[in-house]
Amino acid sequence: MKSEHVLIIDDEERFRELLSRIIGLEGFEVFQAKNVRKALKILENESISVVVTDVKLPDGNGMDLLERIKREYPLIEVILITAFGNIQDGVNAMKQGAFDYITKGDDDEHIHVVVERAAEKAHMQQKLQHLEQRVDEKYGFTNIIGESEAIQEAVRMAKKVAASDMSVLLQGETGTGKELFAQAIHQASPRKGGPFVALNCSAFPKDMLESEMFGFKKGAFTGATESKKGLIEEADGGTLFLDEIGEMDIGLQAKLLRFLENNKYTKLGETQERSVDIRVVAATNKNLKREAEQEAFRDDLYYRLAGFEISIPPLRDRKQDIPLLANFFLKRLNERVQRIDDETMNLLLSYTWQGNIRELKNIIERSAILAEGDVITPDLLPPEFHGDSTTDSGHPDSLKKMERIHIGRVLDRVDGNKTKAADLLGIGTSTLYRKIEEYDL
Repeated sequence: MKSEHVLIIDDEERFRELLSRIIGLEGFEVFQAKNVRKALKILENESISVVVTDVKLPDGNGMDLLERIKREYPLIEVILITAFGNIQDGVNAMKQGAFDYITKGDDDEHIHVVVERAAEKAHMQQKLQHLEQRVDEKYGFTNIIGESEAIQEAVRMAKKVAASDMSVLLQGETGTGKELFAQAIHQASPRKGGPFVALNCSAFPKDMLESEMFGFKKGAFTGATESKKGLIEEADGGTLFLDEIGEMDIGLQAKLLRFLENNKYTKLGETQERSVDIRVVAATNKNLKREAEQEAFRDDLYYRLAGFEISIPPLRDRKQDIPLLANFFLKRLNERVQRIDDETMNLLLSYTWQGNIRELKNIIERSAILAEGDVITPDLLPPEFHGDSTTDSGHPDSLKKMERIHIGRVLDRVDGNKTKAADLLGIGTSTLYRKIEEYDL
């Protein structure tokens, strides 16, 4: 951390040299400026962590410079020094964001301690910003790949609603990236520093889903040996993502609606209401409006959730994005496979993609595992990609031959591990054993 850069600004050369020696002996790299003009040039060209500046300068004022630095370089810590210090000036400096306010001559030899503390704070702020940037890269809107108008419109709408606190309903088929959109909305919102908690409503039976959402008190039901926080409480200050909300039981929908109206809830086994501050983003692969009209979903909950509705397009409606997505997944693997040949890409473009982006990702990853060289070729794709061909490959015997080759390659790749092979092939282990026997593998 001692490689941090410090800038000293003072028109007295002897004082600058003295501070430079003191601070430099502590391992810092020190830059000097005799005025504001030169200081701004250094700030523009060097990665400065701490500025030590006199209040009175030949071409400006240290307080004005402090304000400018905090506006243009918010991660830099500024220490003000003056020959004529007073309490009020010190208070004003700290209010404007100064790290400290020091009177010249009082303790010049120990200023390195103040610089050290300021550098530590600057370093931590830089580290935090770097972590936030990495989170933004992983979960932000830049992670949503696509240039088609359909996906760009969905992104535009999501960006607009992100800054508000409105509930959002994401509608789209399975595998279209609804959770990716939910995470991006959270990351672009004022709640980004809070938790993002996801709950798949289709993964739990009714009673268990209620306890997962709202939590329970010890002894609330058989098996409740200790109290547990619900995911609503875990999401306090952040975003609760309710995936596949169309699968939620009607009775539990009523309880969720009451919660959405005032952000108050009651744990199972308790009578006292609790309050939280959360935003709800919900997602479904169903047409909730139609479900509500057919009384399969509460219409009042639907209208509460659908204050801002975003439709995520299926991959078949944005086929121009397939090359971008396929190459993105291939590059992210960081493997020996470098590209997808033209014939393979044409097959990818003509496929129906019932599983959407998730299916594309899995096929690219599986093909990369199976590839012997550095190119993904048509023979690495599953048999269903060749079934519509007008050539002899559409004949049942040709398809069986292709499937036999494909299964054999997968088995070789995983050294004969049947469980891994079945997983890569997307079939059950019993089906794989049957195919092995059928094809005499």
